[in-house]
Amino acid sequence: MFAQSTEGNPEEQKAAAETVGATEVVFKDLAHTRQIDSLWLATLYDTSRYNEAQQAVQSPWDSIALHDSLWSTALFKERLAALDARTPFHVEYNVSLEQIVRGYLKKRRTSMQRLIGLSHYYFPMFEAILAQYGLPLEMKYLAIVESALAPTATSPAGARGLWQFMFQTGKSFGLEVNSYVDDRCDPLQSTIAAAKYLNKLHNSLDDWDLALAAYNSGPGNVSKAIRRSGGRTNYWNIRSFLPRETAGYVPAFLATMYLFEYAQEYGLEGGRPKHPFITTDTVRVKKMISLEQVARVSQANLAEIEFLNPSYTLGLIPAVKDHPYYLRLPRDIMGSFVTHEDSIYALAQQEFNQREQPLPELMNQNNRIRYRVRSGDYLGKIAEQFGVTVQKIKQWNSLKNNQISIGQRLTIIPRRIPVDQKPTEQKISTNNASGVYIVRPGDSLWSIAQKFPQISIDDLKKWNGISGNKITPGMSLRVQKES
Repeated sequence: MFAQSTEGNPEEQKAAAETVGATEVVFKDLAHTRQIDSLWLATLYDTSRYNEAQQAVQSPWDSIALHDSLWSTALFKERLAALDARTPFHVEYNVSLEQIVRGYLKKRRTSMQRLIGLSHYYFPMFEAILAQYGLPLEMKYLAIVESALAPTATSPAGARGLWQFMFQTGKSFGLEVNSYVDDRCDPLQSTIAAAKYLNKLHNSLDDWDLALAAYNSGPGNVSKAIRRSGGRTNYWNIRSFLPRETAGYVPAFLATMYLFEYAQEYGLEGGRPKHPFITTDTVRVKKMISLEQVARVSQANLAEIEFLNPSYTLGLIPAVKDHPYYLRLPRDIMGSFVTHEDSIYALAQQEFNQREQPLPELMNQNNRIRYRVRSGDYLGKIAEQFGVTVQKIKQWNSLKNNQISIGQRLTIIPRRIPVDQKPTEQKISTNNASGVYIVRPGDSLWSIAQKFPQISIDDLKKWNGISGNKITPGMSLRVQKES
């Protein structure tokens, strides 16, 4: 834990660990550097961005019906016209949009206020990136429609993150996915990718409403809708020709934008986050460390550290040569971490060395395994066998609850292979004289390397002239170096 001192002469304070043990690290921070951070934080909290006045009294929409006396269609039209004048979107009145807005106020008031609170964390970062790429700043509301600002949100189809990227789409815009990291869940990286994608869609369609529709359903569906409508290019004129989900997508975006822009008028107020994005900072990780270790040594809440670092799917930050990975922390913690990082890494390594099972090599997402549920299995048991969490298994397989059935196939990215899953020497199809292994169904380079403790995935690739990770059943692989 940190025992931080800000008293005394800064020159006399030493940036050194007082104790380094298996369970405790006590530090004294540099007082003058903490003073600099403190002044910087005071400046950040003083900006108008984080101090918008909100009305304390909330209208009791949840307890009464929305009669005409509590809702003015004329005023709604007036505000829509004002939005239309100051945004590049086609904000026009129609009955459907009015019903959505009134429905949100009636049924989603609490969730809208929660989203307003979360927006104080994400929106400053969104706006900076959207401005950098020349997109309308109002595009920030798209992340609310896509994910409700949940950085690890996963759709049944497999889309992930604030901006709901599918695996291949994310990859095409530079988002990395491997056994440790899913950049689709990284707020900064995924927002940059979303800005690039939206720009590309707008360049093709020359209309922001259509770009939104294409983001949801794909540019092909929008193109077909334009053809079926006789060449019309206004979203509202082609809406009936779009997939059902997309037909309600743009109205949901417009309704969200409307309520956020007029939140104060409707008494919608969300709390400000403890650490807005701009009051956090990143440091490049030099050695592998877990988020749990970071939280423990900094006396921070683990949930908070995980919230700031949602892209590390296993709760571990790898250290890979020539490939930087970063840890995001509140600035009031960052100073102590940087000052004492060598001691922290030493403690982390000491704990890793005491673990019974070795940590996995950094591997591509394609090296996942498929596990068949057996009699007596339950998610907790399977998670324990493979060294992962129940939540991760549910995420990888889009499970809404903990129910599984015998014979069901589960995708797992293992941190270890259970003893009863490891083949014996007799079961390994290897010609000992020639050092050749015959690939079996379900094998991957990673699982084969696990069967031969003295070799790595890189060895298999090098000895067999493999550039990627694809192998097929029946393939012969050399599992020892030629003499």
